[in-house]
Amino acid sequence: MAANYTAADIKTLREATGAGMMDVKKALDEAEGDLAKATEILRVKGLKGVTKREGRSASNGLVRAHIDGGAGTLVEVNCETDFVAKSPKFGELADQLLAQAVQAEATDADSLLASQIDGTSVKDVIDEANAGLGEKIEIRRVARVTGDQVVSYLHKTNPDLPAQIGVLVATTGGDEQVARDIAMHVAAFAPTVLSRDDIDAETVANERRIAEETAREEGKPEQALSKIVEGRVNGFFKENVLLDQAFAKDAKKSVGQVAKEAGTQVTGFARFKVGV
Repeated sequence: MAANYTAADIKTLREATGAGMMDVKKALDEAEGDLAKATEILRVKGLKGVTKREGRSASNGLVRAHIDGGAGTLVEVNCETDFVAKSPKFGELADQLLAQAVQAEATDADSLLASQIDGTSVKDVIDEANAGLGEKIEIRRVARVTGDQVVSYLHKTNPDLPAQIGVLVATTGGDEQVARDIAMHVAAFAPTVLSRDDIDAETVANERRIAEETAREEGKPEQALSKIVEGRVNGFFKENVLLDQAFAKDAKKSVGQVAKEAGTQVTGFARFKVGV
């Protein structure tokens, strides 16, 4: 029996639901070409599969950012495949979750999940999306950064996909362009903390111990050990501390030096990279 739907119907249903080609065809067959009925079939089957998908890996997705005066919000929403990551439905869901994170002033994923959108829990919204898109969907991370001035920067690692890296930077003083340059630096160099004070003493002591043991194993002279160890610990700081890193646009200066010369103080930042 000839199919009573067209290639255009398949395309319409895929774009509307984000479901895979075979699932869409089966739903249209079952619904005898009725798009509304096929959509409902996909939704019901999707809801049945929510629990089964819980253990699956969601390492694709996107980041979204929003700035509202002196507050910035960053969210990472994950899915299983890049097909869903670039679908309009997934993008709409991410926008909805970002708007809710802003309204709820969420500071992490748990606080966003605990909030409600028009009387429906965010968890239920996620489950509905999980069902409709046919993949495991999750809110992986949420960050809120506040300050006198907050800027955002989103970076696409693949031109065919939505932004995979998102950054917020809060500053005091200076102009917005300097803050944006620092945000781009953060995207590229992935610092883990703002200043040396943000690294606990135990971590620094451990790095110093490893540096000394390594130098001894290498047969370095005893009288040179202290200088070698301090050099390697400083290297650890330059790798992880934003203000100590060599600035992306001028490697002869640190980010801290560039900020100081511009009359800017960096007071906070957040960086997400999808799946990392």
